[in-house]
Amino acid sequence: FNTMKYKAAAPADANNDRFVLSKGHAAPILYAAWAEAGYIKESDLLNLRKIDSDLEGHPTPKLPFVDVATGSLGQGLGAACGMAYTGKYFDKASYRVYCLLGDGESSEGAVWEALAFASHYKLDNLVAIFDVNRLGQSEAAPLQHQTEIYRKRCEAFGWNTYVVDGHDVAELCHALWQAGQLKDKPTAIVAKTFKGKGIAGVENEDNWHGKPMPKDKVEAIIEAIQNQIQTTNKLCPELPVEDTPTVCIDSIQMNTPPSYKMGEKMATRKAYGLALAKLGHVNNRVIALDGDTKNSTFSEIFKKDHPERYIECFIAEQNMVSVAMGCATRNRTVAFASTFAAFLSRAYDHIRMGAISQSNVNLCGSHCGVSIGEDGPSQMALEDLAMFRAIPTCTIFYPSDAVSTEHAVVLAANTKGICFIRTSRPETAVIYSTDEKFEIGHAKVVRSSDTDRVTIIGAGVTLHEALAASDELSKQGTNVRVIDPFTIKPLDATTIISSARATGGRIITVEDHYREGGIGEAVSAAVAGEPGIIVQHLAVNRVPRSGKPNELLDLFGISAKCIVDAVKSTFAN
Repeated sequence: FNTMKYKAAAPADANNDRFVLSKGHAAPILYAAWAEAGYIKESDLLNLRKIDSDLEGHPTPKLPFVDVATGSLGQGLGAACGMAYTGKYFDKASYRVYCLLGDGESSEGAVWEALAFASHYKLDNLVAIFDVNRLGQSEAAPLQHQTEIYRKRCEAFGWNTYVVDGHDVAELCHALWQAGQLKDKPTAIVAKTFKGKGIAGVENEDNWHGKPMPKDKVEAIIEAIQNQIQTTNKLCPELPVEDTPTVCIDSIQMNTPPSYKMGEKMATRKAYGLALAKLGHVNNRVIALDGDTKNSTFSEIFKKDHPERYIECFIAEQNMVSVAMGCATRNRTVAFASTFAAFLSRAYDHIRMGAISQSNVNLCGSHCGVSIGEDGPSQMALEDLAMFRAIPTCTIFYPSDAVSTEHAVVLAANTKGICFIRTSRPETAVIYSTDEKFEIGHAKVVRSSDTDRVTIIGAGVTLHEALAASDELSKQGTNVRVIDPFTIKPLDATTIISSARATGGRIITVEDHYREGGIGEAVSAAVAGEPGIIVQHLAVNRVPRSGKPNELLDLFGISAKCIVDAVKSTFAN
């Protein structure tokens, strides 16, 4: 009420200062503050955590004054960095960003990734407040009340830092004012506090985390708090400066169709970079982020064309995902973040929280599967489809050539929720014409005849292996149907089931992924209620090793030769 500038009646207004409660378990005080501001009815506070109330145990964007869900600790500051970066460099607006963290969550590495990011990019519109109350959930936090160590660490990370008495409102307000005067550095306020301050038997004591006060103490506690209230005047925040630009990110479409020729060889990872750069020319709110893999994911093409809209997040994938989410809040940008798909597993909790945050963020994971070859298993994404299939708001694109990759990028830009685009390292032939249409949840029957005996479903590299197997089987007098699912989630069950019916109920799935959670299990789930359909899975069945791509496809049973053998064994059995 003293520092932040916002419209209390319009919490999501783009001009408002932002507030992120990273220590999400402190949600009741956030709700109480908004009741004081007049946005929430005081009577609604009594519905805290009830099934029919949006005042949940931890904040979520069901409430318009919440930009990102918090409560999985250590993630709020990264999202705040994304908001501050957007405010300073994209919107070039006056709004500021405030993030309240707990001392316990500062043990999370993601907090320090965010601290490094903010100082590197001189986010002087960002303030992080550390509530150093000494106590964690089950015991004291490691540094307890050693506020000087917090100060030295924050300063070492390049932050302007103040240590204050967190119970002294005037001192807090002065520190917040000072933060607004400084340029080219973010500000950290280390506030020493005592949990349960002023409550006898509770103040600074263990074992009170998340617990209500005993009924026999409630009246005395309320009276003690009321006695500290110095004014009953209504508190009114200052209105924000109205200088945030109006943006439009709806219905973004390419000006021209894809320009590839049938049979042309290109890796889908490179097609991703070209498509993203092309999309950036259509809409100036399209941005790209990467984790120091831009010369492998080909997001460097976007950087070359649009350097002012590229954010290098370095090797800090957790923070990269949170920054992307922050950039996308309040529909300020269309954010695409890329790295090796394997490394997104490190950021999985941030992705999970992105779904709870109702975030519209696009993630591209390159270098999937054993087909990357010699780099070995640490670089091979073989779990990523399972990861993203488990995210409730996620759409999964798995393009198989340059044309479908360009369409995946455009569709992702216009799709609500989290989008994941899985791209491959090897060059593959263009199999779709430039006028081919693609839709989410619609598969492509790439090859078919009236005499097909088996339906083969592959994606990315394995689709091309399936087509090669089809050629070989055709020479031997056996026709097979080949399907490109395009999106793994949602999956086109209708096309798959009708194709299976036309091929005697026989399906073979082949994927550059572990069996668990991948295409085979998605297809099996889609046909589970259909009698007479049998699904055979070809997938990587153990931890792989280095080798040439073709050697590895053979070794792990997902090459064209292995598909031919699987088709033959289907009839032999």
